[in-house]
Amino acid sequence: MKSDDNTKGIFRNLASYGDAEFSKYLRRAFLASMGLDAKDLDRPIIGIADTSSDYVTCHREMPEIVQAVKRGVFEAGGFPFVFPTCSLHEILISPTTMLYRNLMAMETEEMIRAQPMDAVVLVGGCDKTVPAQLMAAASVDIPVVSVITGPMITGHWKGERLGACTDCRANWAKYRAGELNQNEISEIEQNLCPTGGTCMVMGTASTMACLTETLGLMLPGGATPPSVTGKRLNHAAASGRRAVELARNPVTAKDILTPGAFRNALTVLIALGGSTNAIIHLTAIARRVGIILTPGDLQKASEKTPLLVNCKPAGEGYLEDMDRAGGVPVLLKALAPLLDLETQGVAGKTLGALLDEVSEPGEWQNTIRTLENPLGPVGSLTTLSGSLAPNGAIIKSAAATAELMKHRGPAAVFESPEDVAERIDDPSLALTPNHVLVMRNAGPIAAGMPEAGAIPIPQYLAAKGVKDMVRVSDARMSGTAYGTIVLHCSPEAVAGGPLALVRNGDMIELDVKNRRIDLLVEKSELAKRPKIAKAKDAPTRGYRLLHHRHVLQAHLGADFDFMAPVNKVESPQ
Repeated sequence: MKSDDNTKGIFRNLASYGDAEFSKYLRRAFLASMGLDAKDLDRPIIGIADTSSDYVTCHREMPEIVQAVKRGVFEAGGFPFVFPTCSLHEILISPTTMLYRNLMAMETEEMIRAQPMDAVVLVGGCDKTVPAQLMAAASVDIPVVSVITGPMITGHWKGERLGACTDCRANWAKYRAGELNQNEISEIEQNLCPTGGTCMVMGTASTMACLTETLGLMLPGGATPPSVTGKRLNHAAASGRRAVELARNPVTAKDILTPGAFRNALTVLIALGGSTNAIIHLTAIARRVGIILTPGDLQKASEKTPLLVNCKPAGEGYLEDMDRAGGVPVLLKALAPLLDLETQGVAGKTLGALLDEVSEPGEWQNTIRTLENPLGPVGSLTTLSGSLAPNGAIIKSAAATAELMKHRGPAAVFESPEDVAERIDDPSLALTPNHVLVMRNAGPIAAGMPEAGAIPIPQYLAAKGVKDMVRVSDARMSGTAYGTIVLHCSPEAVAGGPLALVRNGDMIELDVKNRRIDLLVEKSELAKRPKIAKAKDAPTRGYRLLHHRHVLQAHLGADFDFMAPVNKVESPQ
């Protein structure tokens, strides 16, 4: 690498002083303070985005993972530069990390563009960190390799395996119903998250890790190794080495994120029984490269793909079980007849060539099933439309109650997540198991789209043994949640969606088989009703004002309207 080349290495993205040679002179001078000389700097420069934070507990092992990436970069003859970015934790951010996903995506993109690097390794893990990083990856023009922190190891309580956060929710529901006492729930609380790492069920973090590997932005085998294992560090080092190779022979995310790659990701999402959040994130990532994903694209994948992965909440196992069974490579092998095998990712081989080296799911395990012996039928996720969701909604069919998949009942309306928290347990509401719980003003514009869609069962009904009810909202829910829950109703209430017209007692019908969610009120009656919906405490400044004005609806990925490229291509189907 020549030191006078402004397009590579340490002299890429020069600070602007009106004199390029002066910029290089200053850069060399300040780097000398780090003890770096010309030999150090005459190498491919690999940025490493580090999302370590004391507020992000699932990234606890990240410093060691970053060191492993650096080791790999040095081994391959590159020079690593670690830099921080925004980091988002589901539990320790108010009101919701989804509000800040686009902020992290913008910051990550800008830091990659602003700093000198020939390739970048993005290290993330928790739910919104990886989608934000992939949105940035899709928008920059250098090679990108994704590395995740990996899932936690399971905990135990009285002989029962525990995993965040499906078991968090299940045991909290038992506590609300009086089936667990205060001492018991406190003991469980201390055993749900025993190690560093992301949630070890098929929640959003695990789903997005598997989809990142499927898309080709992660080296094979990287999605499932637990955070605390040597296997995780080995993968991190290999990713550092590969980043140097890609810096020398660039292949960018835009080259990798093809229509075929997104078709594969949708197929894997269904086979996983994965998080409903993933479709929003995939849609946003696709828009960044000019590909328009629609609810119809997801439905096509859903109708042909059975549930193959036995992980909670759609199954019984955990990510460490999936890893022992061979992880995403073995799942892709099982799904090969349904996949585009010509896609090619950061590994530099076609998917077909990679799978030639992978064995079929072993008979000794029960976590990754085959197309001939699936865990469940096709349709683990189902897109809905109808008079309550003209632009679409979604339900995780694999985690819903079969008896409620076709249901008609009166609406009980809540005006916001705060309204739910205040009134859901009020016996004077006289709610019955037949009621449909409706919450509005929780969409992207109104509230940043929090994970509030899994409305709790009223305590007085839970105490009588009611485990599930139909719930409908313009919110999201955690990928670790379960129940007969209709989410992402689009348009949201404050954007003119029909949720704004629902009144207590209106009949609502859910028909998953026919993919419908409908408000059974005459159009003439609805025309008379004022829309009772507004964004609570609309922002007046800063990032929140930007978000409020420019965020798109859920069916468009909830990205900002100005972040997609001008020229768009057709649907991947």
